[in-house]
Amino acid sequence: MFACQTLRSHLGSRVRQQLRTQAGLLGGTVVGRNTAELSYLRSPSASVLRPHALAMSKRPHSSLAAGATFNFTGKRVAVTGAGKGIGKAIAEALHASGCEVCAITRTQADLDDLEKTLGKDRLKTIKADLGNAAEAERTMEKCLELMGGLDFLVNNAGIASLAPFLEASASDFTNVMAVNVQAPMICTQVAARWMVKNKVKGSIVNVSSQASIIALPDHTAYCTSKAALDMMTKMTALELGSHGIRCNAVNPTVVMTEMGKMAWGDEKKAAPMLDRIPLDRFAEVNEVVQPVLFLLSDGAGMINGSVMPIEGGLIASCTLKTRKL
Repeated sequence: MFACQTLRSHLGSRVRQQLRTQAGLLGGTVVGRNTAELSYLRSPSASVLRPHALAMSKRPHSSLAAGATFNFTGKRVAVTGAGKGIGKAIAEALHASGCEVCAITRTQADLDDLEKTLGKDRLKTIKADLGNAAEAERTMEKCLELMGGLDFLVNNAGIASLAPFLEASASDFTNVMAVNVQAPMICTQVAARWMVKNKVKGSIVNVSSQASIIALPDHTAYCTSKAALDMMTKMTALELGSHGIRCNAVNPTVVMTEMGKMAWGDEKKAAPMLDRIPLDRFAEVNEVVQPVLFLLSDGAGMINGSVMPIEGGLIASCTLKTRKL
């Protein structure tokens, strides 16, 4: 019996190792089927991150590169949280697809970097703290003025505060709910009022999370806020659908942004979640960007009120525990 268990364990580890050495997720990583070489990792803490980055680079990746192309020429979009990570990538992709983009974030330096990347043509930027209700409303009003209206809105801005349930503070919970739920509600209200008044059949996408569907340790405020955002997505779809305005959400797992690489590059930390994901990897940024663009497009014209998991099957794999007798 022991020999069988040992053999099964050995084979399992060999199969897992083979699955994890096919290609890399990190920029600057050169990966072959049997070898993985980290060619560069530019960061102030590169020496600390190198072993974790190399470990994550051994995981299988998607063959998705540039992805599908969309033509949004003449369309106007506001993207919140557009300074970094997923939000920045969404803003860049929409701009490349022909959109006039209004990028909103709370850090001016990030907006300056985005402007350097995209140029000033078809790009407006607004620095704002959307966690403040009055400022969120003023920001969207300013956005409408700058853009002359909106066809699309992507509510991407979000924050997290992690603590065990018994130690979670009311102030942190309030702050998370203000940014992750209240701000999208206000931004959507302001944009949708203009759309209704001007008979624009717009599309709204909320960037939610797998944390809205499954409970994660120490994520009380974050999980609760994303679950609320999912329901708000459905309420928006219900009440604005008669005006031809659609609203959907995307719910990604951990995404390999620069922040994601730093937070989840540690194999030991990542293993418990990866072990529940049938695809045995986290999401690439473009694997979130592409569904967002699709949901904004006419190709998704009959999709409204949906909550779209982008998590490699983690939710589908949640099942009953086997009781040990």
